[in-house]
Amino acid sequence: MKLKIIITAFAASCLIFSSTQAFALFSISVGVPISQSFTAKNADGSKVAESDGVSGVFLHASLPILVGLGVENYKTKLKDSGGKELATTMYDIFYLLPIPIVNLTIGLGTGSTELQCTGCSATYDKGTPTQWYASLGVPFFPFFDMHLSYRSITSKIAVKAGGEVDLSGNVTGVGIMFSF
Repeated sequence: MKLKIIITAFAASCLIFSSTQAFALFSISVGVPISQSFTAKNADGSKVAESDGVSGVFLHASLPILVGLGVENYKTKLKDSGGKELATTMYDIFYLLPIPIVNLTIGLGTGSTELQCTGCSATYDKGTPTQWYASLGVPFFPFFDMHLSYRSITSKIAVKAGGEVDLSGNVTGVGIMFSF
């Protein structure tokens, strides 16, 4: 009877813990941004900027139990702006919470933003954005998951003639994580 209980407990533990990266030695996550929205508004209530597409990559790596490090690099085309793009580079620190069944990651980041166009460097300074983010992953195999991420970014770029442009907003992304 005790042997059946031990075998049943062992089998249940293997099924539960095989779907989490808690026992992996190293994990690498690669993702892409799928949308960016800006939250800042002008005095008349219109949006400061609207996204016309975003492209780039998120790369993160971590060891078990320790915090992980990551880098993000993406560009957002700005609608009705005469070809302006917002180039963003972020450096992240994050923690993968040891929760069975799902992979929940929380993190913080900082970096630089820059408006890119003809003459933009003469008009705008680089900004120093900050962000917090969360990622929810669903494991499909013992050492592989697909995840959806949400980033809340605070970013202001100074205008050299005076004032600033608030380009704060949200970025959503999708990705995959491999653990080995």
